[in-house]
Amino acid sequence: MYLSANIKFLRKRKRLTQSGLAELLGINRSGVNNYENGSAVPPVQVLIALSDLFHISIDTLLRINLSKLRDSQLYLIEHGSDMFVKGNELRVLTTTVDSSNRDNIELVSIRAKAGYTTGYFDPEYIAGLPVFQLPFLSKEKKYRTFQISGDSMLPIPDKSWVTGEYVQNLNDIKDDSLYIVLTLNEGIVFKKVKNELKTNGTLQMISTNPEYAPYDLPVSEVREIWRFVHYITTEVPEFHETEQLQRQIKAVRTELEQVWKTLKSGKNRPGGNGAEGY
Repeated sequence: MYLSANIKFLRKRKRLTQSGLAELLGINRSGVNNYENGSAVPPVQVLIALSDLFHISIDTLLRINLSKLRDSQLYLIEHGSDMFVKGNELRVLTTTVDSSNRDNIELVSIRAKAGYTTGYFDPEYIAGLPVFQLPFLSKEKKYRTFQISGDSMLPIPDKSWVTGEYVQNLNDIKDDSLYIVLTLNEGIVFKKVKNELKTNGTLQMISTNPEYAPYDLPVSEVREIWRFVHYITTEVPEFHETEQLQRQIKAVRTELEQVWKTLKSGKNRPGGNGAEGY
């Protein structure tokens, strides 16, 4: 049982003193000290208070050594993804870490997509993917990068590398945001999503390219979902549309200048008022 160690770990994680924690729990500081050194076991009402304070279930407080978890795992638990609190079975994401126990960002290329759809839960398969780190991303969250194909999400071009943040709770999906979704039958898709889980149990999948029609994805088809963070591409944007627009603006400006010169010359004619008489 890890209760005493977990109380101390969570207290320090919240930057609380023993006295500060005792005040929040409505007990004496000596009680907190006894719980942390294992000389006393908290009564049920204190266990409930600890669970409510740290947003972690009593079962997790008792059974899991929280100090051994990565920051990203703790973040998910503390933000509502504790399977014992939720009362349902949530799949633990298969991931890899570097020598400092930091989550890697695994790279899933176009060629690796087919294998990923069947190996996403296999630790051996995930361990074989290329990995890297991006220091500007939060160490408390889990990221993965996927290479997309096709033109359905223009202006993000074909073969771009799209990085996503793992979404543990599907109810956190926000309307009109971009997501990478691993599906049962379609594999990996990258779309703008409208959350219709509460109304009809589906996600509406929308392409940014209007040539592709939206469609509904049943929640039973979803295997993983990652919120879009950024993308990387080697493709330089084409400038011909911008150049064409600039030429049109220049032509309009020239026409306006001609009109202005005509009006000005009319006003300067002797006895002229700048307009023809009727």
